[in-house]
Amino acid sequence: MISELKKTLEHKMQKSVETLKTDLAKVRTGRAHTGLLDHVMVEYYGSMVPVNQVANISLIDARTIGVQAWEKPMLGKIERAIRDSDLGLNPANMGELLRVPMPALTEERRRDLTKVVRNEGESAKVAVRNLRRDANQQLKDAVKDKEISEDDERRAEEDVQKLTDRHVAEIDKLLAAKEQELMQI
Repeated sequence: MISELKKTLEHKMQKSVETLKTDLAKVRTGRAHTGLLDHVMVEYYGSMVPVNQVANISLIDARTIGVQAWEKPMLGKIERAIRDSDLGLNPANMGELLRVPMPALTEERRRDLTKVVRNEGESAKVAVRNLRRDANQQLKDAVKDKEISEDDERRAEEDVQKLTDRHVAEIDKLLAAKEQELMQI
């Protein structure tokens, strides 16, 4: 029972860290990368789909993303979707290809993005701590129901704390790397 609980907890905590990684990837750093457009949704025959399902996305150079629609009529919709997204990008239509230049970040914008990154990190830490709390509660309930001994509970709580500490440290490392990346000119 305890090993199953730890395995589930490990999986859920890892999922929280993975979610943070995807959220941090959406925060742009002035350099172009194709993952930036992953969450931009475009209308395709009545349903909303990600841009990467209706177009090829590639890097033209370090500061420009190229988007080539598979169907020519989709180009205008993709352009509108990118422009309307919260990314602050302004694509240029070149007939067959959309060029999406990455504007340079100002110092003030970098500081704002750092705050956003810290917020994301704090949310991830809260999620990990909530998972710890739930696991500890399950252990207490198991002792109450006499499924495990108090010694087993104490050892399991220590293991849960070690898991929590390891994942929080991983989150801190991710945040530090992203903040470093944001503050580079």
